[in-house]
Amino acid sequence: MKKLILSALALSVIGFTASAQKQVKLFDGKTTTGWHTYNKTGAGAWSVVDGALQLDPKSAEAADLLTDAEYENFELSIDWKIAEGGNSGIIFGVHEDPKLGATYLTGIEMQVLDNKEAEDNKNPTHLAGSLYDMKGAPATAAKPAGQWNKVKLRKENGHLTFWLNGVQTVDVTIGSPEWTEMLNASKFKTWADFAKYPKGHIALQGHGAVVCYKNIKIKQL
Repeated sequence: MKKLILSALALSVIGFTASAQKQVKLFDGKTTTGWHTYNKTGAGAWSVVDGALQLDPKSAEAADLLTDAEYENFELSIDWKIAEGGNSGIIFGVHEDPKLGATYLTGIEMQVLDNKEAEDNKNPTHLAGSLYDMKGAPATAAKPAGQWNKVKLRKENGHLTFWLNGVQTVDVTIGSPEWTEMLNASKFKTWADFAKYPKGHIALQGHGAVVCYKNIKIKQL
């Protein structure tokens, strides 16, 4: 009997682990269910267009769009395309608080950019696929404006790994000497709340350009 109980417990643990590691959709391709704008309710200027979340940058409600849930250790996959000259980002570890006016005050960003025409294309750490303002990405990793790009973003116990269109662009651990050196050389050096929350929301940045996101899936680790 004891062996049967132990076997049942083992199967239960295996089942729980498999369930925890199952990839799930964060966007159903039809509605904005599961998302809201920062410090508000509803999706604001974001709507579903041709199976993708799309920002209307001219709307007075244009703002960053967040997952309702918070995540700590995960692997995120997402496709994006952006208008010519556009700028956006995938921001994670976002802490939502009325005292904080923006997602980027706490969240870490993987840059989304039209590398060719965007104004913010002079610094390698600002190119698409980069760890924004901290670690650069090759300009050739991103596809041109109007074309879909594929992202895989992994965060596990502070270890960050970014891929853009199959090209690894970032591999660094939060709190490591390399991270500290990059942080001290960045605009975030004196930001008290930046990267301080291991668990947080995932945000899609509204930054003045038409940008689309689809095939948004997550696997919790």
